Amino acid sequence: MIYIKITKIAKAGTLESNDILIMVMPNDSGNVKLELESIVMQQFGDVIEQVILHKVKEMGIEGITIKAQDKGALDYTIGARVETAIKRAI
Repeated sequence: MIYIKITKIAKAGTLESNDILIMVMPNDSGNVKLELESIVMQQFGDVIEQVILHKVKEMGIEGITIKAQDKGALDYTIGARVETAIKRAI
């Protein structure tokens, strides 16, 4: 698989209820770093993390830091926001 590096900071989403704000930025480590805040962290933190990391892997991205602020978004919204932020950063 060919891995893609992002080149700039980008974001997608809002801090409205039932949405998630995703900010992506390049990092030099070559790894994927995730910082997640969520109002439903205890119940769904692991699932949110899996959705975000799966989308990053699916898109073939490496060397990325992701900051996510979740306000109760559903899985498909999370995936769409991650994909949009990454496409804006490439």
